Amino acid sequence: MVSLSKTRLSQTTHLASDEWLENLYAIDPSIDITSLKGIVDFLRPYYDSKSMMSGESVWAHVLGAVNLLVPLRLGYESIAACLLWPLEGQEAAAHKKARAKFGAPILSLAEGVARMGAMGALSTQSTVGMDAEAQSAQLESLRKMLLAMVQDVRVVLIKLADHTQDLRFVVKSGEKHIQNELAHLARDIFAPLANRLGVWQLKWEIEDLSFHLLEPKIYKEIAQLLDDKRVNREQFIEKVLNELRQELLHHDIRADIMGRPKHIYSIYNKMTRKHMNFEALYDVRAVRVLVDDVKDCYAVLGLVHQLWSPIPKEFDDYIAKPKSNHYRSLHTAVIGPEGKSVEVQIRTHEMHHHSELGVAAHWRYKEGVRQNKGYDEKITWLRQVLEWKDEVKNTGDLAEQFKTGLFDETIYVLTPQGKVVDLPLGSTPIDFAYQVHTELGHRCRGAKVDGAIVPLNTVLHNGQHVEITAATQGGPSRDWLNPTLGFLKSTGARSKVRQWFNRLNLEADVAQGRLILEKALNRKTQSAFNWEQLAESEGYQKLSDFLADLGRGEIGIKRLQQALHPKPVVLEEPSIPLKRKSRNDQTGVLVVGVDKLLTIPAKCCKPVPPELIVGFISRGHGVTVHRAHCANLKRLDPQRLVSAQWGSASDASFSLELELEALDRRGLLRDISEIFSRERVNVTATHTLTKDMVARMRFTVEVSHLDQLSRVLLLIEEVKGVLWARRRLGA
Repeated sequence: MVSLSKTRLSQTTHLASDEWLENLYAIDPSIDITSLKGIVDFLRPYYDSKSMMSGESVWAHVLGAVNLLVPLRLGYESIAACLLWPLEGQEAAAHKKARAKFGAPILSLAEGVARMGAMGALSTQSTVGMDAEAQSAQLESLRKMLLAMVQDVRVVLIKLADHTQDLRFVVKSGEKHIQNELAHLARDIFAPLANRLGVWQLKWEIEDLSFHLLEPKIYKEIAQLLDDKRVNREQFIEKVLNELRQELLHHDIRADIMGRPKHIYSIYNKMTRKHMNFEALYDVRAVRVLVDDVKDCYAVLGLVHQLWSPIPKEFDDYIAKPKSNHYRSLHTAVIGPEGKSVEVQIRTHEMHHHSELGVAAHWRYKEGVRQNKGYDEKITWLRQVLEWKDEVKNTGDLAEQFKTGLFDETIYVLTPQGKVVDLPLGSTPIDFAYQVHTELGHRCRGAKVDGAIVPLNTVLHNGQHVEITAATQGGPSRDWLNPTLGFLKSTGARSKVRQWFNRLNLEADVAQGRLILEKALNRKTQSAFNWEQLAESEGYQKLSDFLADLGRGEIGIKRLQQALHPKPVVLEEPSIPLKRKSRNDQTGVLVVGVDKLLTIPAKCCKPVPPELIVGFISRGHGVTVHRAHCANLKRLDPQRLVSAQWGSASDASFSLELELEALDRRGLLRDISEIFSRERVNVTATHTLTKDMVARMRFTVEVSHLDQLSRVLLLIEEVKGVLWARRRLGA
């Protein structure tokens, strides 16, 4: 946990005074005071008589921010960047001089602070008009974007100190609209970031100050209900700590004891979340005791209850029964000194470490944010870096630790309206367009990034504004699916492009099928014909599916003529005794009531185990085995249908056809053939046709089981350039 010292620097604006530098050195002796004095002397002509947007003088502002930042012990570079970042608004010559004089690392930190402030301000304008759920999602995306934009977590900490100083100033003075803007930004963006990083003192002050500005009436009411000022509350906590220390020392129990005075916003939040009034709260004042092992937890609990009177029904044992997020601790409330209630938390150091830095982070419980394991782990890592800073003696090593690839697999960009859109690393404007809306992606024809026109395969970066130029109609280009051209990164966008072309092919197939059917009907002068009834008689629920299969050639002309002019076939009753099952070892099919009769897979549907099957006894050809859902079964004599099932022949193979569509390239057929070879699938025929750089392929293959077929199709779809692959059915 990062805590701040109560030591404060002088608020004098005479920054070059020896007293200020001495105070600074007393808090953090690792700071290079001589170099810092050089920065102050350099900045004087640029900052004198200048003010921040809040109205505060630049000198007073940066000094106040330094007051908050120095106790974090982040080193000389962070303090220097805190002083230098307002220079970003000055002329380019000043910025160039500073970079040459003080080095790129410090100026990079300062630039990051300025950029983070500019992007954070979007939250006050980009959530207008959104419902509560959309607003919450937008703010969460903004927080993640701000963290993703920075390559060094010190930038976030400097900005937190900077914004806290802004709040301090505008609480006392400042225009109403500036107060509201800073307070909303603090509540929605910076307080949650401080909370997640574990910078508690800044988090509490940011929350209280923003609450004071946004809800002044409620703030004052709670402040009055507390019945004393914060200083008095802290004095009371110190009295509790002294009495408890003496008691533990008397019983020879080693423990770390710390106070937890409740802040006004924290009290309001708990009252709102638990629907309680102020009088029902027992943890307005709280202390925490950390011990070495579990038995000491219960020993301290007994001493606390001996020392002060426990409040009934206010004891929780989260050690024996941990919370769902594995939180463990003892909680009790007692009537302490002066008759005031105080909450006491007791836990081991290990429990405390897990509570503060565990993957099931406490901040998510407090904020009600959805779980994201990868995000939680990265926040945990950042908090650990802040813990380690006191153990790292070498400043260069510390700076390296603070540099992070947080969200290195995700980027965050903005729409023209300021909405945050998250994309995979390496995404392009086309990926962005599809993420915003599918139709926008289909009609995307150009893009602007930060106001400049760019190619559609430009790689986007964090924090960029992206604007799409779209056509009124049309669709995607097949080039977008070519991975070598780099137009698409996200699998979602790639899938949507493939769906568009599949639908386009479907429409063309339906149109071709409609033309074939119309020609067939015209030849027979059957203009008034029920097409839906024809499709239903062929086993199709939708007319469009029937026409598509007809257009693709999956329904042959002979079958179409038979469907248009069905002729009932009257056959003699078969005089075959139905007594037993027979096995045909070649096909692995068992047919009820037939002995030593040839079984042949139907050419129309080509069944494969374990699909449900039906046998049809044909004169002179044995038993033809159909899939149970084969559309041709409706045209066959039902008296010749017999039950059939798959046998156990291990060496049986079944012939069927596969078809696929792919972007043509060198080596495509070789890559697909390697899959057949690797999966031990025998290919007996191949047909390929390439048109407009799109290859259509058909393969006649032999498989032993439907699972083998499914695996082969999945592997083929993973081949580079393949748009789709499927089993071909039909005559």
